Amino acid sequence: MADVQRRGRPLPPPPPRGPHGPPPQRIAPRPVPVDREKTCPLLLRVFTKVGGHHNVNEFAVRGKEPKDEVQIYTWMDATLRELTDLVKEVAPEARRRDAILSFAFVYPDKRGRFVVREVGTTFSYPNMRRPDNGSKTLSELKFQIGDYLDVAIMFQ
Repeated sequence: MADVQRRGRPLPPPPPRGPHGPPPQRIAPRPVPVDREKTCPLLLRVFTKVGGHHNVNEFAVRGKEPKDEVQIYTWMDATLRELTDLVKEVAPEARRRDAILSFAFVYPDKRGRFVVREVGTTFSYPNMRRPDNGSKTLSELKFQIGDYLDVAIMFQ
């Protein structure tokens, strides 16, 4: 009987437990690193284009994707920096000092139409004065196996 009345008045509510203010933020756990010796890699279909991302309509028909495709076997803990270095091996434009690589996932939505979602950028040659998203992993960016990776190579 917590609501017992004293002299005709209800008791005040109990004081809140814990610190005052908003509840503490949940910190997302760091993803568990993949054992690359024991885990089978996934096939990542990468499409590169100089000047900007591909148009979403270029992915509409299965089997008629853009021709500038590179197939990479990698793992979910691969970072955008690792992918940048792999793209630089096959795309000479990405090796330029002033190159910026913009990454986007291409995947079908619930209605089956393709969506292009930009997820990060990296510099071809990073330094401490120009931070980028190179440390983000595919799993942190919510990549799902079967998605395409569209890489726009742009210049400053």
